[in-house]
Amino acid sequence: MPTTRRAALSTLAAGLLPGAPKATAFALIGDRYHNSDYIRTALARNITGGTGVTIDFCDETRNLTAETLKGYKMLIVHRDGMIWPDGYPDEGTNAGWVSTSKPKLISDPPVPETRPKPAFWIKPEQGKAVRKFVEDGGCAFLLHNVTHVGLTDPDFRHVLGGAYAGHPPIRTFKVKVTNPNHPITRGIRDFIVTDEQHYMDYDKDPKNIFLESVNEQGLRHQHDGKDRGVSAPAGWAFDYGKGRVCYLSPGHLLHVHNNPEYIKLQHNAVRWLMRQS
Repeated sequence: MPTTRRAALSTLAAGLLPGAPKATAFALIGDRYHNSDYIRTALARNITGGTGVTIDFCDETRNLTAETLKGYKMLIVHRDGMIWPDGYPDEGTNAGWVSTSKPKLISDPPVPETRPKPAFWIKPEQGKAVRKFVEDGGCAFLLHNVTHVGLTDPDFRHVLGGAYAGHPPIRTFKVKVTNPNHPITRGIRDFIVTDEQHYMDYDKDPKNIFLESVNEQGLRHQHDGKDRGVSAPAGWAFDYGKGRVCYLSPGHLLHVHNNPEYIKLQHNAVRWLMRQS
């Protein structure tokens, strides 16, 4: 295979090719609201550049299978639970300039009117594959909007430890270290970001939580008729069978992935998951 072609595949799940060597981690990334490229760029720099853990990236949800996970040591998921089988309803996600300038969109012949709707992608066999992967000694590094996947599959939710409970519009909040004695928070100080402050229903032991997001302006979050308050868990980790799980909630904006404290936090998380600390 030509060198340039192989180099390109190295960032697009080259490990899925028959006979190809696998990286340390398989990462399922990207969705309508979270461009694959910014996630791949950030995680490749932060994780591979900072810890040496190599990553095969993929944005095709059907590739999350038991067969795919064989040979990997880590699963990374940074995407939500939706796909759009009939296409997106508008240009607002993939072409931000359209949302800003609102030009008249012209097509000749006319584009048929459609009303596409999202669908949940995870299948029961995929949730079971993730659960077995971690129970058997793999590790799962789960980020930001992945709690949305926890809404629709009990096995995936059991591994993750929670499920999405919405988020307010992008706003500024503090990420506070609530357990400075955990290896993942070692050397980490509180930091401030402008991002989606994600809320969730957390299922596991509260002692596993080591980070909290807090809106210090007192702005609250309402979801499903409930007042969720000004704060939410922002990071947790626990042993799961023979493996380990870590979840971190920041990550909607590239600016957040560039935050020095968040980069250190990701480094610590990967080392803890890989039992290097």
